[in-house]
Amino acid sequence: MCIFVALKDAGMEIRTFKRLPYGISNFESIRTENYIYVDKTRFIEMLERDENKYQFFIRPRKFGKSLFLSVLSHYYDLLRGDNFSKLFDGLYIGAHPTPRKNSYAVMDFNFSGIDTTTSENFKKSFEFTVQTTVNIFLEKYQSVLPNAMELRRDIVHNNTGTGSLRTAYGAAKAANIKLFIIIDEYDHFANDLIAMGVDDVYKKMVQANGVVRDFYETLKIGTTDVVDRIFITGISPVMIDDLTSGFNIANNLTLRTCYNNMMGFTEQEVEQLMDETGVNRELINVDMKWYYNGYLFNEDATDRVYNPSMMLYFFYQILSEGKVPKKIIDDNLKTDYGRLQRLTRNEANREMLLQIVKDGGIMTEIHSKFSIDNLYDNEYFVSLLFYMGLLTIEKPMFGKVWLCIPNYSIKTVYWEYIMKMAQTNAGFTVDNAELHKSIMALALDGQAKPFLDYVSRHIFKRLSNRDLQQFDEKYIKIMLLACLFQSRAYIPVSEMETDTGYIDIYLRRSPFVPEVKYEWIFELKYLKASEKSMDTHRQKAQEQVQSYGRSAMMKDSTSPYPHLHPPTPFKGGINDLKRAVILFVGKKKYELFEA
Repeated sequence: MCIFVALKDAGMEIRTFKRLPYGISNFESIRTENYIYVDKTRFIEMLERDENKYQFFIRPRKFGKSLFLSVLSHYYDLLRGDNFSKLFDGLYIGAHPTPRKNSYAVMDFNFSGIDTTTSENFKKSFEFTVQTTVNIFLEKYQSVLPNAMELRRDIVHNNTGTGSLRTAYGAAKAANIKLFIIIDEYDHFANDLIAMGVDDVYKKMVQANGVVRDFYETLKIGTTDVVDRIFITGISPVMIDDLTSGFNIANNLTLRTCYNNMMGFTEQEVEQLMDETGVNRELINVDMKWYYNGYLFNEDATDRVYNPSMMLYFFYQILSEGKVPKKIIDDNLKTDYGRLQRLTRNEANREMLLQIVKDGGIMTEIHSKFSIDNLYDNEYFVSLLFYMGLLTIEKPMFGKVWLCIPNYSIKTVYWEYIMKMAQTNAGFTVDNAELHKSIMALALDGQAKPFLDYVSRHIFKRLSNRDLQQFDEKYIKIMLLACLFQSRAYIPVSEMETDTGYIDIYLRRSPFVPEVKYEWIFELKYLKASEKSMDTHRQKAQEQVQSYGRSAMMKDSTSPYPHLHPPTPFKGGINDLKRAVILFVGKKKYELFEA
């Protein structure tokens, strides 16, 4: 971070800014090293008041789960009572402490990093993780647990993972101490196994009487006398259903209205981040809401939330580089394409994913739990996309919900995936140099033909007969968007609403490529090869595209705009706007008309 102080006016008043905790999930470090902390501690009070003390809560990757667990651990740890004021003064929970604060021995599990290569390696790795966690627990609480050091030696030499957990139970019971069990990344290894297609290992370890089921059964046994609270988090509910018979005590809070904002940043919290870290708003020439906001986890919730890691990445780049990042998504946050490829291995899921992108969303019911065996059922597959953060709630609809793509950043994930899927199915490779050259012709020369020639020749003509069954205006549009996204010259916007209609594709110049001269409006039409009404379609499309150019929205890019459909992701006027009608006839022919 380059700047932490600022001079104010001529009086030279010095203001000290908070540091930005990009990549930091340790609560004590944040509170003691002058990092900003967005106060979520009011949810501690809500969780403690909840009737069920064994709680399950999931959110997409990089949504602040680990930091929240760190807050819980520091708040309830009986050894941290002397530091309570230092850590919690100035926060909600510091002014409203609950009856159970600093009253537990906390055991923190994290199941990322498990070896999933074979059943045997998985078993050893899982048991070692449990054993190591218990060992660390006994070392940490040796001052209050009798014979802790002796028990540690015994665990190393004699006990399995669940055996060591039972040993910890015995020590806590003898000391009359209650346990708070916290589990992070509960499903990390399950997601790896799903991504790799190793269903047999998953079923042996989770669904059958394997080490995972043994662990959760032992966890449940502990609740009879020594385990007083449990909090489990991950990114999907897949595994919790397969554990039901062995662990049927957890209350799933994921979709509850009151917990919608427990993780993620609201609009107000984003403003607080900028104010307290000194982010210069004048450097932000993009629409942050359009890029990063949009997540809603209950249809009755009022606040949409930002992915916190996306926002911290965005602000970190501004503070360190003095400008917004060229890459709108941190590489560390991109969805695992291997997992998507695994989930779309069957044709039904592939078609469903393509349909979601074509329609911009889907009406469905969100399932709160499901087994690995359900992942190839369309409704469960769509629910999984919701939990992964690839879809979110837009609005209630006919007793169900309409799920939409949350923001532009996530749209680019779909476009990249669809491009890879098309290349695999059609057996072609994108020539990045030629594609980039054709997009430069759009940008610098105002010529659309080189780009359309490239797409027609290298992509559409190579589509299989199966692909052609879905070949229509929407399919053409998403393939064009996927190609346009490969270049950083433009920010392609799909279905941009104006006061005269919806623009199929609007190409907005990127703020990072100011030499781009021309912006574009594309109006797309698709005719089957046998149709002979081209003149009628051409005239109608030309009238449409001309009306878009006259739209007040296109003349004033700073005008207000509703959620998910901003007129432009950037501030500033629209200049050198070109308009084109593109008529595709079958897969091998197109006609281009500038309007």
